[in-house]
Amino acid sequence: MAAHKHGKGIEEETKERGKPHYRLSCNLQPVIREFIRDKNLKGRKIGAEQIQDYLLKKHDIEIPMSTLLRSLNRLGFTYGIGKRRSTLKERDYVVLARRRYLRRKIANRNFDGSLKQAEVYLDETYINKNHSNQFTWYLDEDGPWVNKPSGKGPRLIIVHAITKDGWVNGAQLIFDAKKRTGDYHGQMNWENFSKWFEIQLLPNIPANSLIIMDNAGYHNVLADDSFPTPKTRKEELLAWLERNCIPWIDDMLKPELYALCKRFAPAPEFKLDQIAEAAGHSILRTPQYHPEFQPIETCWAIVKNYMGDNCDFTMKSFHAQLPLALAKVKSRTCKKLIAKVAKQEDKYWDEDIQLYEEIDEDNQRIDC
Repeated sequence: MAAHKHGKGIEEETKERGKPHYRLSCNLQPVIREFIRDKNLKGRKIGAEQIQDYLLKKHDIEIPMSTLLRSLNRLGFTYGIGKRRSTLKERDYVVLARRRYLRRKIANRNFDGSLKQAEVYLDETYINKNHSNQFTWYLDEDGPWVNKPSGKGPRLIIVHAITKDGWVNGAQLIFDAKKRTGDYHGQMNWENFSKWFEIQLLPNIPANSLIIMDNAGYHNVLADDSFPTPKTRKEELLAWLERNCIPWIDDMLKPELYALCKRFAPAPEFKLDQIAEAAGHSILRTPQYHPEFQPIETCWAIVKNYMGDNCDFTMKSFHAQLPLALAKVKSRTCKKLIAKVAKQEDKYWDEDIQLYEEIDEDNQRIDC
């Protein structure tokens, strides 16, 4: 079933059998997060029905309640009893991840607003050959029938990066996807991504850059000498303990050995971080559920909007239009987007402090 039949803010999830699941599109996540946080900070009661009504009235997007509730859970929100009011409170691990990220980003700024390290934002996306704008004028007596292909067509995956000066020269990678369905993350792997990272990205960015990316699986491949995982074989756990001179007992089961390893283990290292550090750069990963911290997401929206407006459903035109679409993202565009993200970061930082001060006051008032 086509995703657009369920609302423009909903995307179909990949599922092999049974009734398909649906999720909110990435561009709606920051909208919902900002609405919830604003209501919380003003002490207003907020429930799923109000969020659903807000999306319909303000953004003309109709979201089924089941999809909305599932998405709220994925965004890290929990519905519970507030101290002075009913509230949707973010889970602690979401807040902690955001604070770690924001602390690193804010520490990279000088007093005059300039950056200590150049910031490079990288990301991947995809565009189908038949990607086109769904809205058009039509004659009422003819009806809304448009002569378009029924399928989405072949899919191209794009990997790129931006700085405040625009797209990183030489970092563009475009290739045909092997599958036409599912998320683009399933089309990438460590081998392809790491090759692009070393050959096309690192040589073309400023020295000592701070490279910002999301937590895709192929971004987080563990280093060969990294700490064992729960899937590590018992013999490997024992070898790790031996190498680190940590005593163990012969009758320990694998879960006990893993718990012992975890107790003494340092933070995990990733292969990509080692590659970046060897080239004089560092990596910062955005916290989960926060696409609004990636200005390149808006760049992709600009590219896709242009491609949708200029689609004639042929691969020849697709390849001709794509460079023009990328050119729509200019250096001034990136500067504005990155500046906007910085303001959003400051807003989150201040709002977190304000919200938790109010929660502490509520707790003290109840204790008294």
